[in-house]
Amino acid sequence: MSHKNTIQRFESGWREWVALPELKIPSIKVKLDTGARTSSLHTFDLETFEVRGQLRVKFGVHPIQRSTKAEIFCTADVIDTRIVKNSGGHLEERYVIKTPIIFGEHQWPIEITLSNREDMKFRMLLGREAMRKRVSIIPDKSYLTGRKLAKHYHLMG
Repeated sequence: MSHKNTIQRFESGWREWVALPELKIPSIKVKLDTGARTSSLHTFDLETFEVRGQLRVKFGVHPIQRSTKAEIFCTADVIDTRIVKNSGGHLEERYVIKTPIIFGEHQWPIEITLSNREDMKFRMLLGREAMRKRVSIIPDKSYLTGRKLAKHYHLMG
């Protein structure tokens, strides 16, 4: 008898705490956005460079909402560039990276576009492609997967 490798769907609120371990981001508050196809991460000081023919990107992240005190600098391979309609309805070209996300007790790889979200309330949006077949959103709830990741930044303000 063979077993299919099935994905376990779990419930989530409309906002949660997640981690991006390969980017060395131990926790960041994310808004789950079914209106957005692609996930997006707030970045600043974005620079591209090549290593043995592979386009890479270096960028900073302010992981705490409404604060620029904490800064984390990341590097990642660029897997694509995409034209994305931003929240203001304007088209912009964005770099796309692929990295694992830790969401509650679950972990899987997601694609993220990099964009300056300085004026946005959430530093990260999780779009429907990243949630597909995994996450069921309860729209009137928050932090159903817990707040343990939030504790990392309490001392930073």
